[in-house]
Amino acid sequence: MKRTLKYLAGAAVTAAVAVTATPAYAAPHDTAGRAAHSATVTAAQAPQAASAKAAAEAAAPAAARPHAPTPRIVQPGERVTGAPGFELWLTPEGKHWTTPDMPEGQFRSVVDGNIDLTTPGVSVQSEGTPERVYLSGLYYGGKGTASVVELETAAGPLRGKLLELPGRPGWGVWYATAKPVPGDDSWHFVSEVTVRDTKGKVYASMSLR
Repeated sequence: MKRTLKYLAGAAVTAAVAVTATPAYAAPHDTAGRAAHSATVTAAQAPQAASAKAAAEAAAPAAARPHAPTPRIVQPGERVTGAPGFELWLTPEGKHWTTPDMPEGQFRSVVDGNIDLTTPGVSVQSEGTPERVYLSGLYYGGKGTASVVELETAAGPLRGKLLELPGRPGWGVWYATAKPVPGDDSWHFVSEVTVRDTKGKVYASMSLR
């Protein structure tokens, strides 16, 4: 695969993206991380079952209830490894990252005036080697707390991870990796990116279709 690099940005849209498990980032079967199971309840049993469930949930300690994930908070300059040779770190000026082909590092600014942190948006940097596709970008300007990033790619849907600096700066970095697709290149690898908040609503999104 010939390595390519893409810088794209877009405003928020309301399209939802389906998520399936991938080798690097497996999506849970439900919000508690458990596999789904089935049960049979008759019409006569339904009211009692619903009442019992409500009572159990009310009695459960708050700490035991599932919570939506939030970004990993990192200190300025703290390096996070996404894959061998793929490292990311944040500073107040923006996003820094390395790939195996560019170990000297790259930089995407959040203070150079090219993005509006008051308007929801997402950017994409996509780079590939014969072994792996490295995906990352900025997200910014959305309401609420960012929770997850969902991507539509040539390899299928996948989910990445989020990083932010302390103090709610209004922007963060998402990243993911995927296996290359024969005959495809990293320039067209991503077709849609959606960052959702802790309530499942769109924080910021972009479509390249």
